[in-house]
Amino acid sequence: MKLPAATLALLSAAALACAEEPRASTQFPELADLPDRTEELRRRVADEGALILEPGVHRITGTIEIVLEGRRSVVVRPASGPATLVMDGPGPALRIVGSHEGSANPRAFQPTTWNERMPIVEGIEIVGNHPEADGIELFRTFEAIVSKVAVRWCRHGIRLHERNRNVTVSDVNLYENQGVGLFLDDVNLHQINVSNSHISYNRGGGIVVRDGNVRNLQVTGCDIEANMPANDKPTSTANILLDVSGSPEDRSRSIAEVAITGCSIQHSSNYSGSDFDKLAPGGANIRLLGKAIAPIDSVTITGNVLSDVSVNVDLRDCTDVTFTGNVLFAPNPDNLHVVRGKRIVVNGNTFNPREFNRPGRIVFEESEDCIFANNTLRALESDDGVLVVRDSARLRLSGNLITESGSGIRVERSSDLLVSDWVVSGLPPGVPFVAVDDASSNISEGNNLLAEPNPDE
Repeated sequence: MKLPAATLALLSAAALACAEEPRASTQFPELADLPDRTEELRRRVADEGALILEPGVHRITGTIEIVLEGRRSVVVRPASGPATLVMDGPGPALRIVGSHEGSANPRAFQPTTWNERMPIVEGIEIVGNHPEADGIELFRTFEAIVSKVAVRWCRHGIRLHERNRNVTVSDVNLYENQGVGLFLDDVNLHQINVSNSHISYNRGGGIVVRDGNVRNLQVTGCDIEANMPANDKPTSTANILLDVSGSPEDRSRSIAEVAITGCSIQHSSNYSGSDFDKLAPGGANIRLLGKAIAPIDSVTITGNVLSDVSVNVDLRDCTDVTFTGNVLFAPNPDNLHVVRGKRIVVNGNTFNPREFNRPGRIVFEESEDCIFANNTLRALESDDGVLVVRDSARLRLSGNLITESGSGIRVERSSDLLVSDWVVSGLPPGVPFVAVDDASSNISEGNNLLAEPNPDE
């Protein structure tokens, strides 16, 4: 099957990033003297239907492929104590291949598929020692569980491709891989839970969904950090990136029904710096890239801590998104961009750069029927509008509090806006709270309180 151009570009970029010397020998100085156990482990899988690894380091140069059809699922785990697979060749260290063709509906299952249920990989470490080494690949599986697994120095950590259903990824560490940590690569997948995991320093993105048909993605209780290039070259990747923009005429490639809750998501930019010479310019914590024919929709982003990237949250061509109860700080420069959004609800969040100096803008552009309510905005330095509404219609901006900031609301070429019930304090002298250009119309302002600044400020 021909891969989409966007996926090929991502893979090529990751391969180039992988051009540095393999590093497994820095962890295992004895690596060059270890035997190649590829064929032995393949025979064990064929004979035993499982792969139970003895404690120690196992060097392989080819993929251990486990074909589920005709067997009763599989378990890959250590017998006791720590076990490491060093992938000293191209491709995934482990590939689990199922035969599921249908949906998650029980009526869609062939009888033999039930015997393939719940393949498990747990309790092992996978370390790459080849520029094209990957960790784990899942292909047409049902109820796969990857748990308590560490993948480091590979290209991609865990890759899901073609079709998978009811996947669980929990308690994993995907760390310093040159491509993507968890890669949903043009996959038809409904029902996947990602929880309690550390996904960090993967240079092609942390959790990346590109193309495919994805529903019911839950990301909960994870620490997701610095998943973008470690240099000053512009990037469009993100700690969490959901992207179907590369197939603008294809309605079948779509993403919906997503929950991102209770995560710490941050870096890279220049967290402690005072200027804007930064790492990974253009990077985001959460970036959703839909398309006109199939916007990304039905998304909740709740209870997360987000900081230290070019834009904390970037929503483009999305509908029916709630962004609620999050804490955002240290944007470099901006907090939130909503472009071509419909029914985006931003409620009850805090936007505060903390000890940093940041513009921190919130921008709605070409958007309709959105709500920005009950948020607090503090010390955002933009002098050209902290909240910018451009080419948009039917927005309710109400019940917010803004203090110590460089400007207020700027409205450009927009109509039918309600601006009400704000508490405003500490704007620079002579700066209006709401600035509206001549191309805008029907802007209603009411019951806003312009408070005197605290004398200690």
